[in-house]
Amino acid sequence: MRNFIMPGNALSLIAPYLVNSGDGLLVGSIFGVAACAAASGAEVQVSVTGVYELPKASAQAWALGAKVYWDNTNKLCTTASSGNTLIGAATAVAANPSSTGIVRLNGAVS
Repeated sequence: MRNFIMPGNALSLIAPYLVNSGDGLLVGSIFGVAACAAASGAEVQVSVTGVYELPKASAQAWALGAKVYWDNTNKLCTTASSGNTLIGAATAVAANPSSTGIVRLNGAVS
């Protein structure tokens, strides 16, 4: 195919805020996990697919397979869809309370 550009599992984006390696970030409707630290406005490599341990709303219990959304205000994952961006699904049960959850990124934009 002459129009193929790349697999798209990782993208180079502009960090909308200061990020550290492993932090989630939302750029427009693209969610990814930073591969390295970057200042706000700097280019950063992000993974948009894969399974990651990410910060979550502590007071939520997650079921296996639950839809997971990114709360860009609080910079954490949640199962609350209202006002948030769908990023993937829980690949493990997460207790209430707990500070992290395991998420398979869907690699899609919403």
